[in-house]
Amino acid sequence: MAKYSKKAQDKVGDVMREMKKGKLRSGKGGKGGKVKSRKQAIAIGLSEAREEGAKVPKKKAAPKKSASKKSATKKTAVKKSATKKAGTKKAASKKSSTKKSGTKKSAGKKSAVKKAGTKKATKKKSTKKTAKKKAGKK
Repeated sequence: MAKYSKKAQDKVGDVMREMKKGKLRSGKGGKGGKVKSRKQAIAIGLSEAREEGAKVPKKKAAPKKSASKKSATKKTAVKKSATKKAGTKKAASKKSSTKKSGTKKSAGKKSAVKKAGTKKATKKKSTKKTAKKKAGKK
């Protein structure tokens, strides 16, 4: 048994000829750009055949992501946001001399905050030393 009806085949053929002449356009009402891709022309022909009631198989659904891939993408997104937040906290902590500690954070955020904390401490020490040197010179 055929997957596509004769009507659908004829419609795709008509659309392909239209594309080769350069008159096939994509978009609503044919107001889009010229169709240059063979695959796009076939897709347009099949969709028009569906609208006319010709026998055409249903469109294939996009493949779904597996659960492990979804969780992996979420973890990387959390890590990226944690490093961005740590960067904004650096600027705020330079103004205040007190160090915040003892707050509960998730495992991914802890490592980012620890790294940021060590950088903060070294920067504070160096700024104090330079301030003392400047004061001693005056």
